[in-house]
Amino acid sequence: MTSAHTASLDPLDLEAFRRHAHSLVDWVADYLAGLDNLSVCSTVNPGDVRAKLPERAPEQPEPFVALLSDLDRVVVPGLAHWQHPGWLGYFPAGSSPASVLGELACAGFGVVGMLWSSSPAATEIESLVLDWLVDLLGVPQHWKTTDIGGGVLQSGASASTHTMLVVAREVCRKRTGAAIDDMVVYTSREAHSSVEKGARVAGYRHIRFVGTDAEFAMQPDALAAAVESDRAGGLMPAFVCSTVGTTGTTAVDPVREIAAIARSEHLWHHVDAAYAGSAMICDEFRPYQDGLELVDSYTFNPHKWLATNLDCSVMWVADRRPLIETLSILPPYLQNAATASGHVIDYRDWHLPLDRPFRALKLWFVLRSFGADGLRKMIRNHVAWTRRIAKHIDRHPRLERIAEVPFALVAFAHRDGNTGTDDLVERINRDGRFYITASEVDGRRYARIVVGSTWTTEAHIDAVWDLIDKSA
Repeated sequence: MTSAHTASLDPLDLEAFRRHAHSLVDWVADYLAGLDNLSVCSTVNPGDVRAKLPERAPEQPEPFVALLSDLDRVVVPGLAHWQHPGWLGYFPAGSSPASVLGELACAGFGVVGMLWSSSPAATEIESLVLDWLVDLLGVPQHWKTTDIGGGVLQSGASASTHTMLVVAREVCRKRTGAAIDDMVVYTSREAHSSVEKGARVAGYRHIRFVGTDAEFAMQPDALAAAVESDRAGGLMPAFVCSTVGTTGTTAVDPVREIAAIARSEHLWHHVDAAYAGSAMICDEFRPYQDGLELVDSYTFNPHKWLATNLDCSVMWVADRRPLIETLSILPPYLQNAATASGHVIDYRDWHLPLDRPFRALKLWFVLRSFGADGLRKMIRNHVAWTRRIAKHIDRHPRLERIAEVPFALVAFAHRDGNTGTDDLVERINRDGRFYITASEVDGRRYARIVVGSTWTTEAHIDAVWDLIDKSA
């Protein structure tokens, strides 16, 4: 007869799993509740985490209490706490209790939703949730899976952009017969690095970084001139990426004007709204995405600003046929009656990987737990608090903003120049309660504050401004 002690060490003992899961949920709840008491960033040195652990994997099972203990002893001291209410650096990594529970259910199911037939619920809930988002974010109706377009969840906006670069390459090749070595990709100088990386991975040799205006947005005239110059030089313009909410300053490229050029020049037009797309759940931000009915593809990350944890990135296409034609390969072991019927979505044909988790489950949990109104309130608070900081900066004798604040990022510099700005960022981060980042544009260093943590409150914003004021 198996003893209780032995049973507790059996990794497949479901009663032990039940107890351990309760303990772990308690631990996570305590961790989240205590974030304010932790320094935002880790102070460990390289190798410190590994030095606390044995060099070889255990031969025998260990009790779960040892794993739980090592979360406190080993893991937490080595983390940058992205869920910390003082996390104001990079862009946020969204999360919430609802999302965590959705992720738990996803892990418990352990399904691979590569085909409709491999788990119908995974496919149909994903397509439904992304169709919900079409309405919630005010993007074109033909992007719904019930129309000619459709949406799919990717691991991130980078994966979405990389995928669309491949599709654009094939569309251009079929239309013109051009070789990949002659095709050209265009994007803003302020666009995310994933555009350049994806272009190189997809085999493009020519990448043009189009100039920006005083607000760091792509200049359509400069794009048109670059396209004309490349055509005159015997090259084949193929792809342009515009950005709604750049990483550096959340600048917004003029989508409609770029789309007009893209259509006249037969460029695939992709829009990267990885961060700012979530804000479109609020009507007042939708003018920033004017022109979407003219674009070919679009991506945004609920895992940045919709209280949903990694990884959960939406990619929409205006017409799904080029995507599926480019990526569909159907070996015998994946053939089935549902696929053959043509009446189902097989998401394996919508991105590069074959395997895919049930990503939609956590987003479904979040949308139902918060409601659209709850998510709107969160985003509006973040934007209002950020703009309050911007007003303080505008009145401060030693600080100045370098860009507008369309969303929840404020970019500012110290009037003492680059050294003064970097010193200010270091002093704020050294305090431990908050973390912000520094960047650079046209040789000028600046500080970035992004308000987006699910757990940030108005009191945290007041406290960080007080620290900035004293540190400046």
